[in-house]
Amino acid sequence: MSFDVFWFLPTSGDTRYLGTSDFGRAPSNEYLRSIAVTSENLGYDGLLIPTGSSCLDPWVVAASLIPVTHRIKLLVALRTSLGAPVSSARQAASLDQALHGRLLLNVVPGGDATELAADGIFLDHDERYRYADEFLTIWRQLLEGQTVDYDGQYFKVNNAKNFFAPVQKPYPPLYFGGSSDAAHELAAKQVDAYLTWGEPPAAVAEKIADVRQRAEKQGRSVRFGVRLHVIVRETNEEAWADAERLISKLSDDDIAKAQQNYAHMDSVGQARMAALHGGRRDRLEVSPNLWAGVGLVRGGAGTALVGDAATVAARLQEYADLGVDTFVLSGYPHLEESIRFAELVFPLIGKKAVTVSDRAQTGGAFDVRGVQQGKVAATS
Repeated sequence: MSFDVFWFLPTSGDTRYLGTSDFGRAPSNEYLRSIAVTSENLGYDGLLIPTGSSCLDPWVVAASLIPVTHRIKLLVALRTSLGAPVSSARQAASLDQALHGRLLLNVVPGGDATELAADGIFLDHDERYRYADEFLTIWRQLLEGQTVDYDGQYFKVNNAKNFFAPVQKPYPPLYFGGSSDAAHELAAKQVDAYLTWGEPPAAVAEKIADVRQRAEKQGRSVRFGVRLHVIVRETNEEAWADAERLISKLSDDDIAKAQQNYAHMDSVGQARMAALHGGRRDRLEVSPNLWAGVGLVRGGAGTALVGDAATVAARLQEYADLGVDTFVLSGYPHLEESIRFAELVFPLIGKKAVTVSDRAQTGGAFDVRGVQQGKVAATS
């Protein structure tokens, strides 16, 4: 097996149980840095830093990790609807320099019209993608070193330049996920890697084929990745028991309210996630070992691979066989699960084995004795 494995930075907070704050962890800088340093020392290839009104600012969080990380790549959300391409290009070049070429960018045109309206953005679904297309056209040209004159529907710039080049050429790679036709067109035209949420392999294969075909028409090629949660344990029985434990605090009212909220969104990807389970607890295994329980009350990626290490590794390989070369993973709580996944699965997917003695050499990122009863020994 040969693919990249990224972990996730929970910038809106962390938890042991979905649907309750009783076991919640605030997204303090100390806690996030602990996850980042731990992930780097365990051997993860990258970290996804998300965006949203409930998240800390991804660019500020990424900047806070500059002095404590040295190898791991940072996949930072670039929310095109909230910024301007010229200033964004300058920010990207500056951050890539500070990270010595470790910056990746995850393009997010939007997804929740209500959240966007609160931010002062009033664009319908397809408009957000046309807006992002113009944004990225200018952004890419600037970072390629061009002087840009552009007069479009949403942006107009005259003699725009970016004076400080990024380390990576021609620019830090662009990642992006979306399930609509408009999203697939944007992926084919503008980005380097297309990410899909964890749908059953047959559905993922269809999306990959569609984006690949559209990219070929543009004379381009695109890489592919999958965004998933993971619940891996030493036995399948333990894994499924912990999947049920994760949602054991949820009431039917919690689920109904969350599903009603998602139904009002204009995100095709969110609709596809909701359709996998229909808000029902009795239809959560939507494909062998692919469990949709997270999506009962969490937006975005709502599925998890559940099983022992060999089973989860085999399911990852099924996606890799479709052309996927990057997995962006997460688990609750994120500190402990980053360790567990690396320890159990890394030896099976061609990555360095992580042992208890290795964990003791993580540069003070965490103390295994401190990860007990929801308490975390985080360092600054």
